[in-house]
Parts: sequence; structure tokens; C-alpha cells
Amino acid sequence: MSASATCPHAHELSSLREPKLSQSVHREECTQCFDNQDGPAGIDVCLVCFNGSCLDPDRHHTRTHVLRSGHSFTLNVKRTPKKKPSNRADGEEPPAKMTKLAINEEREEDKYEHTTLFKCWKCDPRQGKEATIDNAKRLTDGVMLSLSSARQSEVKAWEEEITACEHTLCLEQLQSGTTPQEGLAHCASCELTSNLWLCLACGALGCGRAQFGGTGGNGHALAHFNATQHPVCVKLGTITPEGGADVYCYACNDTRIDPELATHLNTFGINVASQKKTEKSMTELQIEQNLLFDFSLTAEDGSALQPVFGAGATGLSNLGNRQIRYYGQRSSATRPTYVPPKAAVHWEHCTQSLPADCLECQMFKLADGLLSGRYSKPHSDHEKAPTDALAHPTPEHTPWQVGLKPAGFKALVGKGHPEFATMRQQDAEEFFVHLLTVLRRFNHPNTRGSQEESEPTETFAFGLEQRLQCQSCRRVRYRVDTMDSLSLAVPVHELAEGEADTGPGALEQEVAPVGAPDEGGPIKKRYRSVSLEQCLNLLLGLSGQEALEYQCEGGCGKVHAVRQMQFATFPDVLVLHAKKFQLVNWVPTKLDIPVIFPENDVLNLDNYLGHGLQPGEEELPDTSNASGPSQPQVDAETLAMLESMGFAAADCQKALIATGNAGAEAAMEWLFNPTEDPAVETPVQTTGSAPEPPAEQVEMLADMGFTNAQAKKALRETGGNMERAVEWLFNHPDDTGEDTAPAASSSETTKAPPGSSRLPARYRLKAFISHKGPSVHSGHYVAHIRMPRIGDAMDVDDVAGDWVLFNDEKVVRADATSVRDLKKLAYMYVFERV
Repeated sequence: MSASATCPHAHELSSLREPKLSQSVHREECTQCFDNQDGPAGIDVCLVCFNGSCLDPDRHHTRTHVLRSGHSFTLNVKRTPKKKPSNRADGEEPPAKMTKLAINEEREEDKYEHTTLFKCWKCDPRQGKEATIDNAKRLTDGVMLSLSSARQSEVKAWEEEITACEHTLCLEQLQSGTTPQEGLAHCASCELTSNLWLCLACGALGCGRAQFGGTGGNGHALAHFNATQHPVCVKLGTITPEGGADVYCYACNDTRIDPELATHLNTFGINVASQKKTEKSMTELQIEQNLLFDFSLTAEDGSALQPVFGAGATGLSNLGNRQIRYYGQRSSATRPTYVPPKAAVHWEHCTQSLPADCLECQMFKLADGLLSGRYSKPHSDHEKAPTDALAHPTPEHTPWQVGLKPAGFKALVGKGHPEFATMRQQDAEEFFVHLLTVLRRFNHPNTRGSQEESEPTETFAFGLEQRLQCQSCRRVRYRVDTMDSLSLAVPVHELAEGEADTGPGALEQEVAPVGAPDEGGPIKKRYRSVSLEQCLNLLLGLSGQEALEYQCEGGCGKVHAVRQMQFATFPDVLVLHAKKFQLVNWVPTKLDIPVIFPENDVLNLDNYLGHGLQPGEEELPDTSNASGPSQPQVDAETLAMLESMGFAAADCQKALIATGNAGAEAAMEWLFNPTEDPAVETPVQTTGSAPEPPAEQVEMLADMGFTNAQAKKALRETGGNMERAVEWLFNHPDDTGEDTAPAASSSETTKAPPGSSRLPARYRLKAFISHKGPSVHSGHYVAHIRMPRIGDAMDVDDVAGDWVLFNDEKVVRADATSVRDLKKLAYMYVFERV
């Protein structure tokens, strides 16, 4: 049958082209909801822009896309699982035995069958009409064989660019020799025969640092670097015949590439071609430990926890990186802004050509997917499970959800960020702060015009009042900073063997005997419990006063001052971050310090409200615009070392100034536990006039709607860091960029901080995020969220409600015992004002 007999517009398809390699093809799921090609209607892929959209009659995303874009031809894609082969018949050849360790990815075409259908929306603007065309195979193959958008972003995220450094490129080998053969080599300082690192300068063998998960090490390779300053080493067991290996530079404190590795190894008698990989690489160890971390999904009696389905109880499928858990996706705090009725209005008026490129579209998509309950149902693989398995589920037969994969959301939020654009291990609190920053940029009037509604992130924002008093002249200074979360230091008191816990949680703790091994691992340390009020008092209130050295602007010279912090306003949703870690060999190590909560998890903050300048108090003079002496110089080599670890240049400068250039380790300690010393709270200025920012950076900021003067000042204030410059601009909307104009500072001081100062300020724990792993940069996060029972009123004094555990796609009613234990050791807490 000819094309014209079926569709009079089919001849227009001859001008369409298959997607280019650089184009994203959204054939897996709708870009505006989580309906996918496994559904009964499949997904329609636009043959012009390759947007993916669903055919649901209520959401009609395909019809909306056709009307807005004028693109009239789509390829409908449906996917159905292939039937699994039955048990092997007698006489059939057994499968081939695996002869080597390998990971064989099961291809999509081996698991699924795809059905495609061309549709013309000119013929039928309501549902699209089937169209038979002549060049169908060319277009179909182009869409189906291209790298899908999800896969494309995944590949980009996993690509960790490991480069050479000056130390590997200019490596000077000081001596030669012969390295002992495999099995005979051991650390020069101990008897370890695995996790050995060869110094490529002198050939010394040292063991690496201990890795969580069983890889032993005493850090003697690091000790060798500290003694000799030989920076480059290679892990012996990871050398492959192709010349690959784990190469580490201690000076850069990062994994590197040695382009001349084969030559350098030959100096010590190691022939690369004859090597065999016998140990896991650092990347493999990191991925493995992430996959092994799990939280118990059984109750105290061993029975499986009850799965939960429905609105607000949708799981997230693991994207390969178990670090990011964002409570706000499921919080009721997001509902006033990202709700389905508003989503429909936005989708009709969105100015982005593709929903996948619009942050608000992706926020609506994620909120709808998580809150609607439409995708919260048992996986189809479990639908035919035995009846008794569903009535009394066991871990092996629990009907888990498939879980949503927010790949588009993650790619868009992490775009351009050195950490969140990758699949490397990331920190939940850092991601939370980064997400709010990205949302503020998107919703800022400079980029989106006037705002009719309050900015959605304001629900987390509050004012933090800082009061500084000179102990000589007794004058004071008040400052209010806008915050999104509160980081609380947790007092550390390690319990000695046989020492009893005398903290507030002593009566409720049931712990293993002191000195007992932790599941066959090293002896688990125990710490004295502390109350949440103790942590708050260390930062806020009268007991939170901090004495520090201070250069008084009132002319008193270098004297002592007292600083005190309190709330200027309270947020609707309060996020607390418990800083329970210490630096051990430059690695942030977690401390399992129990934090005990007040009765019924209700927190009263009335006593932490500040009141600003009081009668009788005299203010210190404001010298913020005065041209005072330049900040002290910092050690350039140490600054470069800290920057190579991923810290921002301005933060590194502040840390070195605050610690008196005492070295990288002291500066890192300050970076992880900043004191916010007023002497270094302003941007670091260099001696003389600041250099002119690069023209390309100024142009990029100007393209966002800022003036050249504003862009230049933002870059000067942030040391040329583009991301921080954008944040600075959004936090200083009234600054014209003219250094001589005093209007900016005065307008900022009069601008009311977000939040409310009304009392009472009572909060109830809504959710907490727990972490399992040895440090803040490795492990696995899960979230517990208190969900009210259907029909129950949210009375602050009523403890009714169910704690629900969100562990990736596994969503279950949490066991009371695990909630009690994990709450004390949680990493982040989320309170809702009541």
C-alpha cells in the first residue's frame, strides 16, 4: 500500500532525519511524567526533536507537545518482556562454564520485544493516526539504535576524567631495583602482603590506608610520602597487561594517570605485558562497598517488614550512586508549589522547547511521580507470587516496587557541577544545599521575570542572628544571615573499656559489651550520648557564646570578643545536620554518637529567638566599605593542594588565614568545622587592585541578565569562581556593581530575612536521613518519614502516625525498634513547624 493511501501527509516525512549522535532521544519514558514504554499505550517519540511523551487521556502530554511545537509526526514505542526459556530439557547442552571473572551486561534486545508504529497528528489531532511510510526502517532504526537520553546521561555521569599531573609527567626516578614477585612482596614497615603501593621514585613498598569492607592497611605508603615527599605510587595488584593500574599522587591527593607507566615500572623489573590483575581497583572497591551497604528490612522477630503502597509512598530506583537522598521530594513542604494542577498550567506555558531542559518541568514531574501514588504498586514480576507469600511476605518474596528513576532530574540539577554531574559518591547535606541553590537561580527574577508567588525554597529559609561584642569597649555588632539548614557540632566523648554511658540516653541504650567485635570487623567504638538540646546550646543561646580574638573597629586594637548566635526568624521546615565526624588521616570519619530527642520528638525553640539591638547597647562602627589593610597572604603551595582536593579557592584562603597558615591538615579541619571567625567572614582581598575578571566569564553572567559591572564585582568577590559568583549575584540583587555606591549595603541590611519570628516556635520531627558507612563520603543513605494515618489529625501532642522507611525502591512500614535506634544515629533531621 502506498504512503499516500494511508496518510496524505506522509510525503513530509522524507524531510525528517534520524537523530545525531549528540542528540538525546527520549524513547524510554515521558519527559513530563514517569509513564514509560512498558505501559499499554507506550511512548510517542517526536520525529523532529525526539521528545518522549505519554498518551494518558488525563495528562495528554503528546497532544500538548504537538500543539505547542507544531511537530506532527511521532513514533510510538512499546516494550514487552520476552518469555524466559523453560527449564533445560533432557539432552540439551548445559551453558558454557565461565573461565574468567567478567561482567556480561544483558542486552535490551535479549530481554524485550519492541513494537513501533508511525503516527500522524495532522490526520487525527486527538489521538494520532497510524501512518504507513516508505522510509520507515531508516527512521525507526535511527530512533531505536541511538543512545537513549537516560543512557546518555548515565554514561556522561560515570565518566570520571582521570588526568595526569605535573608529578606524574615530571616523575624523576631516583634509583632502580627489582620488586619481589607476587606472593613474596610485603610492606617495608609491616607484614601486609596485599594493598601494596610501589613508590615510583625509589621503589619502596608500603601498605595503603585501610578501606572499609575488609581491605587492610596501616597507611605506610602515606607515611613514606610524608618522610620523603615522593608523591607518585602505583597499586601492585591492579596492573594489567594493557598498562592500566591504580596510580595515586599524594601531593595532589587524587587518582592520576602516568603516561609512561610501563617505562617507570620496568625500572623496578616489572614487565607490564606479563602482569595479571589480582586485586580490586579503588573504583571497584568504592562501587562494591556502596552495593554491599544495606539496612535491615526485617522486624525484630525476623519477619519481613510490611510493604507500603499509595500516595506519597513511591520508591526511587537506585541510579548507581546510593549517596543522594532528598527528603524534600516527598515532603509536604513541596506540595504548595509542585502540585498537579499547577503542573498542567506550567506545561501549557513553559518557554523551554523541551521539558527535559526545564528545571520546573522536572520538579513537577518528580513531585507528581512521588506524591500521586500512580507508580506505587508491586512489581509485575511479583504479581504471580504465591498468595501466602503476599499475606506473610519474606524478604525473598516481598512485592517491592519498581521505583522511579529520576535520571532527567539528576542530570539537570547536577549539570556543570564537578561532583553532582557524576556518579561519584556524594553527600546528602551538600546535595540538599546545592539543590536549593539551583532552584533559587531558576526562580530568580533576573532569569524569569517578576514572581507572583513566593520562591519555593523559602520554606526552608530563616534568618540567623549573630551578635558580636568587643570585651574592651563593650560595643556590639548585629548581623543576620539567611540560612537553609543548621549544622550542629556534636560533643565527642569516647567511652573507655568498661566505662558506662552517663549521657541522657544511658537508660534506653542496649549495647554490646565494650570491646566486642562488630560482626567480625574491628572493635566498635562507643560514645557518650548527648541530647539534641545540648547540640543546639553549643551553637545558640547563652551557653553558645564563643570567645575569639578580634580586631576591633572601634579602635581598641586586637582584643577578645564574644560571639553569640540565635534565630532571627524561624522557617516552616527546619533542617538540622549533625556533624558527627573527625578527620583521621585526612579522611572524614563518622562517629556514631547517639543524639537523644525530646519527648514526642517535639522541639521548642522559643528560648533561641534573638531580639536584635537592645536599649542601652552601642553599635560598633561599620567599616565594611572602608579601604583597610589587605588580608594576610597565604601559602601558595598549600592553597594549591587544598584546591586540588575540590575545595573552593575562597574557602581555602579563608581556612589558611583562620589557621595562621599552619598547614593543609589544620586548614582541612577548619573547612570541615568552620568557626565563622568574623576576621575572615568577608571575601578575601589580595594586595593592591584585584585583577580584571576574564571577559568570557563576564559575558556568560551578562547573558543571564546581569550587567557587566555586576558580573565583574561578583567574580572579584568570589575569586573568579563562576558558581559562587552566580550565587553571590542572586544574594545581592540590589548591588549595582559600583564599588563606590553605598546603596547596596544599606538596602541589604533593611531587607527582612525570610521566615517568621512569631512564637511559639514548636517543631515536630517529620523525617530523618540515616547513613551507613565509615565516612561522610561513602556508604548508603535511607530516609524515614512520618506519614499520618488516614483520617488522623496532625496534633503536635499526638504521637499517632506511621514511620515509613524509604530504602531505594523498597518502601516499608518501619520497625519501631529500628526507628528508635537509627534516629539517634541519623545524619540529617527534618522538622515541620506545628
